[in-house]
Amino acid sequence: MRYVRGLFASLFVFSIATVGASPSAAAADAPVGQMTWAVHVSLAPTWFDPAETSGIITPFMVLYALHDAVVKPLPGSTMTPSLAESWSTSPDGLVYEFVLRKTARFHNGDPVTAEDVKYSFERYRGASAKPLKDSVAAIETPDPGRVRFRLKRAWPDFMTFYVGATGASWIVPKKYVEKVGDEGFKKAPIGAGPYRFVSFTPGVELVVEAFEQYWRKTPNVKRLALKSIPDEATRLASLKRGEVDIAYAIRGALAEEIRRSPGLTLKPNIGQATFWVNFPDQWDPKSPWHDRRVRLAANYAIDRQAMNQADSLGFSKITWSIVPSSFEFYWQPPGYSYDPAKTKKLLTEAGYPKGFDAGDYFCDAAIAYVGEPVVNYLNSAGIRVRLRPIERVAFFRGWSEKKFKGPIQGGSGAFGNAATRIEAFVAAGGAYVYGSYADIDGLFLEQAGELDPKRREATLHRIQQLIHDKAMIAPIWLNAGLGGFGPRVEESGIGLISGYAFSAPYEDVKLKAK
Repeated sequence: MRYVRGLFASLFVFSIATVGASPSAAAADAPVGQMTWAVHVSLAPTWFDPAETSGIITPFMVLYALHDAVVKPLPGSTMTPSLAESWSTSPDGLVYEFVLRKTARFHNGDPVTAEDVKYSFERYRGASAKPLKDSVAAIETPDPGRVRFRLKRAWPDFMTFYVGATGASWIVPKKYVEKVGDEGFKKAPIGAGPYRFVSFTPGVELVVEAFEQYWRKTPNVKRLALKSIPDEATRLASLKRGEVDIAYAIRGALAEEIRRSPGLTLKPNIGQATFWVNFPDQWDPKSPWHDRRVRLAANYAIDRQAMNQADSLGFSKITWSIVPSSFEFYWQPPGYSYDPAKTKKLLTEAGYPKGFDAGDYFCDAAIAYVGEPVVNYLNSAGIRVRLRPIERVAFFRGWSEKKFKGPIQGGSGAFGNAATRIEAFVAAGGAYVYGSYADIDGLFLEQAGELDPKRREATLHRIQQLIHDKAMIAPIWLNAGLGGFGPRVEESGIGLISGYAFSAPYEDVKLKAK
């Protein structure tokens, strides 16, 4: 043990920080009032459990309230010490050690320990679980306040996957979960976040209440309510009537109405959610999508600029990639003009002068506002598709289980870098990958073990170039979330965390003083 302690005395410490002041360090005003959100999706109990995080951003809408992570994105940094007050790595990149915060407590009063961190990692079964777990040789808990990960090989993306691309660093109480079981935990979750669970009415509302012993700070607002209101016009009406304080996903003409309404504020937020059209049938030799010319035709059929102006008032960014332009290792692809004549020419060359029936166009029902114009453009070009919106949890489950045949509207706002997006949506074995290409898979394996950042960047750029050259997808845009908030709100929390689509940290949201 002396040797181990000596080793870590010489480690390069990536970050040692405490965010904000703990309640014990400074007197805090008691939380007051209730803030209510109108959310655009049906909340699902699966999002109450970090172990099932699906590789999209939506579950974090709940995780940021109920739970806390060893390290997580907070204002100012995408890797902020949270339940861990510090972390360090060995010079050879094979060992990561986290020192836990002594003041961190679960909502039942139990301290957050190294055993909870180890258990949460081993229990994690969500998106990207395989590459993350395959990288770890052992997890050690030398004492209740320290946890040590030993990797099988140096992996430059360990923290990126552990902190951003998965939910594995979000911690649950081992003793409680073992007592109540997975289903019992979803019915009455206990976490270490700034808010404790109060009630959940399926399809209607989640209510949480301030946990005043939260280590970072005492929350400003006593009670938060997340109301599921899938219809956009109804969300806006609820905001205008003062029934909710914040409304997500208000688009187009309705967003303009927020701008015109006294007392309401429009809040655009360009995060890291990219949307694109997936062509899973491109690996079927009998499918029209197997022909690259058909996939190119679809790209030239879509007028993204017109869609952007009509839908998001021009706030979205057209980046031509599944990788957000803010991510490390992003490569800027060439764009596609809106060119119906070129679409027609390509389809004719591919043997479809009169177009073809492409079946269903599957999309997340909450993002059908993007799917509708895309479907209209494809139909106008002769690529005949039918919009098939599916509720979010079922949509991502069906996609990951490879149940959809036909175009799929992809989307992800998860944290990470170019490699994490490619792993989930492009490379062999990814959570949402129907098929892959040998050259891309080979390069992806090559970059995963490359410790030289420049060489790794070149490889990841080459992968993104191949995605473009093969016309694997039809990129749409980097989404600008348009939301609104009412006159009671002093701090909405939207945009506080760079790249994050929703309100957070919840302990920072605030109502105006009366």
